[in-house]
Amino acid sequence: MVRPPQPLVYVFILDVSMASIQNGYLATVTRTILDSLDRIPNKNERAKVAFLAVDSNITYFTIPNDDEESKNVSMMIVSDLDDILIPSPDQLLVNLKTARKNIEKLLTNFSEYFNNNNEEGFALGPSLKSAHKLINSIGGKLIVFSSSLPNLGIGALSVRDEESVSNKPKEASTLLTANNSFYKSFAVECNKSQVTVDMFLAGSTYQDVATLSNLPRYTSGQTHFYPAWSANRIEDITKLTKEISNHLSMEICLEAVMRVRGSSGLRMSAFYGNFFNRSSDLCSFPTFPRDQSYVIEMSIDEYIGKPYIYCQAAILHTTSFGERRIRVMTLGIPTSKELRDVYASADQLAITNYYTQKAIEKTLSSSLNEARDYLTKSLVDILSTYKKELVAGNIGSSSPLQLCTNLRMLPLLLHSLTKHIGFRSGRVPSDHRAAALNKLGSLPLPKLINYIYPTVYSLHSMEDDCGLPRILEEVPGEEELSNNTGEIVLPEPINASAAQLARFGLYLINNTSELFLWIGGDAIPQLVLDVFGVENIADVPIGKNELPELDNEFNIRVRNIISTVREGIDSITYENLYIIRGPSANENAYTANTNREVIPLRLWCLSDLVEDRANNNLSYKEFLAQLREKISS
Repeated sequence: MVRPPQPLVYVFILDVSMASIQNGYLATVTRTILDSLDRIPNKNERAKVAFLAVDSNITYFTIPNDDEESKNVSMMIVSDLDDILIPSPDQLLVNLKTARKNIEKLLTNFSEYFNNNNEEGFALGPSLKSAHKLINSIGGKLIVFSSSLPNLGIGALSVRDEESVSNKPKEASTLLTANNSFYKSFAVECNKSQVTVDMFLAGSTYQDVATLSNLPRYTSGQTHFYPAWSANRIEDITKLTKEISNHLSMEICLEAVMRVRGSSGLRMSAFYGNFFNRSSDLCSFPTFPRDQSYVIEMSIDEYIGKPYIYCQAAILHTTSFGERRIRVMTLGIPTSKELRDVYASADQLAITNYYTQKAIEKTLSSSLNEARDYLTKSLVDILSTYKKELVAGNIGSSSPLQLCTNLRMLPLLLHSLTKHIGFRSGRVPSDHRAAALNKLGSLPLPKLINYIYPTVYSLHSMEDDCGLPRILEEVPGEEELSNNTGEIVLPEPINASAAQLARFGLYLINNTSELFLWIGGDAIPQLVLDVFGVENIADVPIGKNELPELDNEFNIRVRNIISTVREGIDSITYENLYIIRGPSANENAYTANTNREVIPLRLWCLSDLVEDRANNNLSYKEFLAQLREKISS
């Protein structure tokens, strides 16, 4: 690299149209950025920021350094969206340290500048091009906060007719692919300039996530989607503010490239994840985040006679603090002529990740039906080969499926994937489905598995130490130390099936996007009182909510478990909690004459119980029977 190390640069593109003002999004975002300035990595004091306000015009903000006491923050409004001229970058892109006080003044008053704005236009495309011009010689991040569908200038979008096509097999070709080629071509241009785009979409109407997510996908960014977001709900504010703050505090690598090589006879044939392939084996990441994963498919092109093959990934990058580094990861894998060894060493979680990426590819290139069929066919091929080549004796059609121990969960995971909101049949809003596909394509492996197969905890029957800090066993003869690790003990998970839910029980369901707290309709009054602080289960507040803080041990333990699950594994996301009241013995779960909100919440929660039959989707038991028939035929 010839140029000096890149500083950390953030350009905030803020939707100031009427929709963003009315739902309180603009005020919440600017206040959160203000509160998060100290969390932006800036150890070497080189970080820079800029702000653009966008409606039918683009507003630039000139921010003087703090020592320029005679100058104030000023605005320049540009209404010509076809031929945009921007001021000198030195006036707009300012050092976070030296202009801190004036940045704080701008953010404090930001929403007041646009409080009476009645503009419904949102010129996202022109503002992106303008922001790119601002930093294309440096690189950095464009962070878009939007509540409106872009409807002006280049990249303008229109609401697509979901009603006519969203339940047809070719849905992928219409609603889940980009509706405007600008966003992919612009993303590729950004990648070349070391610019990442992150999207925070929080509108109450159609956002066209499928199109806009092309920006993060090809620039190593991320799409965050908040459907029906409103500042009137404290839970919505909490989720948004925590995720923005965590996003800004994340230490990232800059101007990164990754090359993956293998021993002679191996070829890297496909790459999956949020980045852009510059060549057959070179992946480009303007920024390298901490909360994504990547899949590389290898092909064997010729006979390999050596006892080991080697794969090596080399990543050249700049740290957030200006240090140039190379990270090299090398993996040696033994070779074998025995198919049994290949099966015995296979990783079912990595295989699930691979097939998830392939199913996304099938969905976008063909249809949802093709993706689901591909998953099932791939599983049948794996099982058939194992039975044909490795199972001894003549196994009848009524015998259980045969598979090595390390792959026993693979049928369950792939079956659960076919029932995921990203792939399942039926009518699903395209924004929700597109957002789910984005998450499936980028989540780190542990969270991906949890997203596919939700974790269910039984809280009413958990062991006495669950929800409390883990206590280490004392070792005789050693000096006495504090044996409280601070790590909260979680209950053992149970199967994701309604058969596991007792009508008197309390359960926590975690799918990495939401948390569901299910209280059985016949729960005893003492359990209801301890957890929710009310004696009558009919008085339990349902929907998006938080558990009340009560002065009893069981409530504290449940809240500790919820907090621990939310903390997750190095994630910037925050899961809202939904409280669900289950049916009682004399009430039907789906037709009860009760609050209209109850039934949709139950159905939503029960869709996470992926081992059960749902709509036209088979239960896991039925799916295994179907697999057995296909393998035996």
